[in-house]
Amino acid sequence: MEQTPPALEYAGTLSVLIADPIDVGPTPEGHRRIVPITGGTVSGPRLNGRVLPGGADFQILHTPELSQLDARYAVETEDGAIVSVDNAAIRAGSAEALGRIARGEPVDPAEIYFRCAPRLRASDPQWDWVNRTLFVGTGERYPDSVVVHLFTVA
Repeated sequence: MEQTPPALEYAGTLSVLIADPIDVGPTPEGHRRIVPITGGTVSGPRLNGRVLPGGADFQILHTPELSQLDARYAVETEDGAIVSVDNAAIRAGSAEALGRIARGEPVDPAEIYFRCAPRLRASDPQWDWVNRTLFVGTGERYPDSVVVHLFTVA
């Protein structure tokens, strides 16, 4: 029996503002960094609002070519609901390109494989749909921000 892959539907784009990384350094699991999240926006057909300050992206640089990301923050929707975002991602590329990212230098997003599986949660009844929806996304890293394009899996 032939299987049809699920469709993806565009939900919105997160533009997450970030501060300078906190470099924890080499650990047994890999080189760790914590990148503070200072604000931002989300806009699109299903999600609109602002990224609240106070979150962070907890990173493990496994090799010069591969990073594991775990961003945790909150979004306030334009109707006042709070949505928690836990975004697990991988970022892969050449050691040279990822080195430029680590130094806060610009890198063309086409040079980096940046994919994520965000988990959104909300308590507001009108936002319960996010609790029952699987999201995937693509990411782009800029010197002062991260842009994530969110898609729902139909």
